[in-house]
Amino acid sequence: MTSDFQHFSLHEAVVHGVQSMGYSEPTPIQEQAIPVILSGKDLMGSAQTGTGKTAAFALPLLSLLAKHGKMRCLILEPTRELAAQVEIACKDYSRFFDVEVGMIHGGVAHGPQRQMLQRGVDVLVATPGRLLDFMEEGDIRLDDIQFLVLDEVDRMLDMGFLPQVRRIVERCPKERQTLFFSATLPPEIESLTKWVLKDPQVIAIGQRRSPAETVTHAVYPVAKDQKFDLLLALLEKTQYHSVIVFTATKMMADRVAARLQELNHPVACMHADRSQKERMDALEGFKSGKFEVLVATDVAARGLDIASVSHVINFDVPSHPEDYVHRIGRTGRAQQEGDAFTLFTAEELDTVRAIERYIETTIPRQKLEGFPYFYTALFNESAIPPGGNAKGGRTLKGYSFGAKKRR
Repeated sequence: MTSDFQHFSLHEAVVHGVQSMGYSEPTPIQEQAIPVILSGKDLMGSAQTGTGKTAAFALPLLSLLAKHGKMRCLILEPTRELAAQVEIACKDYSRFFDVEVGMIHGGVAHGPQRQMLQRGVDVLVATPGRLLDFMEEGDIRLDDIQFLVLDEVDRMLDMGFLPQVRRIVERCPKERQTLFFSATLPPEIESLTKWVLKDPQVIAIGQRRSPAETVTHAVYPVAKDQKFDLLLALLEKTQYHSVIVFTATKMMADRVAARLQELNHPVACMHADRSQKERMDALEGFKSGKFEVLVATDVAARGLDIASVSHVINFDVPSHPEDYVHRIGRTGRAQQEGDAFTLFTAEELDTVRAIERYIETTIPRQKLEGFPYFYTALFNESAIPPGGNAKGGRTLKGYSFGAKKRR
């Protein structure tokens, strides 16, 4: 089997690993980033989740490492789930040659991770807090780091990790290659890039400011006291394969999941206060079909490898417009069609309008046919037809959204 990855001068075993996973054609971020990384230059890359960013840095770095030795590559990730995915990807790509990949993150015991470090790794994928713990305990030194990857930097910024990241970078050798990846590049990141990177090559794969063409989306105005009732009605009247319900807070995620569970919906819940085991069980159960509904905060909006999500429902309107695009982008992936509904109350109208300015289009307002609405002034905002959606041709009445109807 031939592969377009062969023209990059990657290590033969890395190309073999990519081929074994069924990949033959590089994505735009891979096409541009791999030659830069192989040349030894620092890189600042801006690309959305789902564009093949992990392979864009993992393939050339593994090729440069080539064989087992000291810990020479450090990859920082903002969440445990992202760290786990990057570790798995690196292990898959390096399956045919002798490079050891390990991962450390919070939420689990130190012992097994310490034993892994003592055995020795070439590539360490880490979350900042747990990495600093091991550094302070003397289990990790960064003296031999040749390659430093800061991934999902905008998420690290949002989660307050910037001081920790600075402490980690200060302990790395000044002579190193640094790769910096972020879905967005807010102004707060500029000072970090100037301090961390040396004359970087800049690659920007068009930031998505609008939903994918495969996603149909609409907003549903509703009185605050009826928000959960409307969510339930949407689930009852929708034939779906799998649904992610996004909430603004961890407390609300727990409440929504608990109420859906009481009503016999196969549901899992995922947010930062859940234990690592609970989060992994929720993710794996949702991916396997054990749970048809996943209620989550924005921890699931980016980066998680969840294929074939048929629907996204925003129970709460996201506070940042770009998060709207990320959230509803969990559906309609891999050229499959998907649908996204956003419930909003009068208090959230300004946020909806901010999203519309960001994506430069008006999102259709819809009312669910047959739902006993309380009056809300939102109904006066514009003419709101019953049923239908953003593409204009489909309604919820008799609508088949997915492969199976909720049991």
